[in-house]
Amino acid sequence: MDKKDIQILDIISLRGPNTWTYRPVLEALVDIGELEDFPSNTLPGFVDRLKAWLPGLYEHRCSYGEPGGFLKRLDEGTWPAHIMEHVALELQNLAGMPGGFGRARETSTRGVYKVVVRAWHDEVTTLAIHTARDLVMAAINDKPFDVAARVEALRDLAERRLLGPSTACIVDAATDKARGIPAIRLSEGNLVQLGYGVRQRRIWTAETDRTSAIAESISRDKDLTKSLLASCGVPVPEGRLVDSAADAWDAAEDIGLPVVVKPYDGNHGRGVFTNLNSRAEVESAYAGALEEGNGVIVERYILGEEHRLLVVGGKLVAAASGEIASVTGDGKSTIRQLIESQINSDPRRGEAEEFPLDVINLDNNAVARLEIERQGFNGESVPPVGKEVMILRTGNMSRDVTGNVHPDVAAAASLAARVVGLDIAGIDLVTRDISQPLESQGGAIVEVNAGPGLLMHLKPAQGEARPVGQAIVDHLFPNGDNGRIPVVGVSGSFGKTTVARVLSRILDIHGLRTGLVCSSGLYLDERLVEAGDRAHWNAARRVLMNRTIDAAVIENSSDVILGQGLAYDRCQVGIVTNIHPEHHFGAFDVHTPEKVFNALRTQIDVVLPQGSAVINANDAYASQLAELSDGDVIYFLQAMGKEGDALVTSHVANGKRAVVFENQKIALVQGTERQLVVTESDLPNFNNSTRSHQLDNLLAAVAAAWALGVPAELIGIALKTQPALGQAA
Repeated sequence: MDKKDIQILDIISLRGPNTWTYRPVLEALVDIGELEDFPSNTLPGFVDRLKAWLPGLYEHRCSYGEPGGFLKRLDEGTWPAHIMEHVALELQNLAGMPGGFGRARETSTRGVYKVVVRAWHDEVTTLAIHTARDLVMAAINDKPFDVAARVEALRDLAERRLLGPSTACIVDAATDKARGIPAIRLSEGNLVQLGYGVRQRRIWTAETDRTSAIAESISRDKDLTKSLLASCGVPVPEGRLVDSAADAWDAAEDIGLPVVVKPYDGNHGRGVFTNLNSRAEVESAYAGALEEGNGVIVERYILGEEHRLLVVGGKLVAAASGEIASVTGDGKSTIRQLIESQINSDPRRGEAEEFPLDVINLDNNAVARLEIERQGFNGESVPPVGKEVMILRTGNMSRDVTGNVHPDVAAAASLAARVVGLDIAGIDLVTRDISQPLESQGGAIVEVNAGPGLLMHLKPAQGEARPVGQAIVDHLFPNGDNGRIPVVGVSGSFGKTTVARVLSRILDIHGLRTGLVCSSGLYLDERLVEAGDRAHWNAARRVLMNRTIDAAVIENSSDVILGQGLAYDRCQVGIVTNIHPEHHFGAFDVHTPEKVFNALRTQIDVVLPQGSAVINANDAYASQLAELSDGDVIYFLQAMGKEGDALVTSHVANGKRAVVFENQKIALVQGTERQLVVTESDLPNFNNSTRSHQLDNLLAAVAAAWALGVPAELIGIALKTQPALGQAA
């Protein structure tokens, strides 16, 4: 390329921990061509245009570590690839994805850079990168650029691709450093796995794998729900199912006016008509309610405010009360216009899931139309100046009242959830004073909902936001459980496959149903499920998603780390067999030992604080990884007396662990204690032509098994019965 242009040559998705960061990122290969000779301070008007279009760039600290840092870099002169990084991050911020990691680094080809941006979703961040390129080029060439329109397109895509706010708050609470529970998105929707293997749990918005299908069906049948609640002493309004408008009026007369008419299987307050006082209102409401469900129920109208109580695992965790939606006449505007200017203009209202309140559209809201008609108006009426017109009585939960809920009311809500059988439930009740028992004021529970929305508790208009995501995570993973199984990652230049297979056999004999992905296949309990090279991200994820797996052993080459990222967030054991830099040169612009080291260190970077790094003490490069481990370090050493001897001697003298081969024996060493694992003569089919490599592989596998608590005697039995060892791989 020989012109002032920016070309995106390639974009790769690093979907797990990688050489840049623990988080998923997109790595774009960007050619800036002649612009390599034109930093930002040499482009007339460029910096001013960029600052005007994206004032939020002021908050980017860049290398200065302070607000305005990136702007200083622009004024001093920086290159388009670096600018693209910051612009992409700012575009994502404007579209509702704040913060995030970014980097821009030169490659060995002049003018070609790697631009790295935190990936909230591959498709969304890809659009952000391409939009950033277009914006930077428009600023360079002094061309118009509609920032607002492009941000809106990015926001729209994000709303369609990212997790909804209810699911996201649960995932955020799970993956927070305090809990450290891994998460895997299982679909393009809101189905998410928390944890790995047999210890995983699943959520779908505010439903979990403990949410019974029977309970959910009961909650949709309002008449059945009321019957069950009443039988257990929960206060509910009198009412019954009706099959016609005339029958609705008969029921209303039997119950006594005023009444409520609503779908018997509806949700989210749709089609609920309240405080009806005449036959015309009841019959009109019947038709509207029937449009929203498969049947209609008429029940006694309860005087008071509507409330939504969130019950998780039998405990009340949040409560919100509603507000009436109304408009005030100005003598000029129609009610339809007033709704737009006085209600729908509220920033809390919107059609997307992220908004706690819905937009009110008279054309598809029969409840609002009836409410307006009862006051003598319609949508085209112009109410007098100062005249207040009620639009909706229900469905506007916006005030947090958790701290006001009377213990008896909380107990009634908890009982209602248990009666229906829901582990997470939204309990709708009506009462005049939530701080007093229901019975004393004629209050009642009117609905029990499965999969309740959480946004009203996360973003109340008034009052304190409640940590409902954390409550759900604590319910799914009590007593500090993190949902993890033992995960072992194996990296290095040679021997990875052998180490992985030997370790997998040891764990299987130890009684752990083990999933293994390596360059020879995908195995479950030593059974070959798929032959061929399966040492990649997709196969590893399949193992972690398997609900029968007790442990996972995953081989990771440098190409996987550099081109895909690790499939897991953290691991219990990270192994680096050895590092021979020249073996890795060529791919992904890796041409130096430092870059090889930086790639393979990723395996050690993700070791849990409670875990262990298994490192070759005789390898000059690998031994440097020890200081990078958050967990313990277990060295393995083939022969005492070589260069690793002093390192291991000092290590074990400090009470640390090592696995050594000396006097033809494999032993576990810690301090002055030594435990025999196996003698060389007991190892079957030992191939002298590759003896040195095979010993290293066995020692690494033994060290990992020791780290996972496998007894020395059992490790020895597994090695003695190990199939013939192949060439180092």
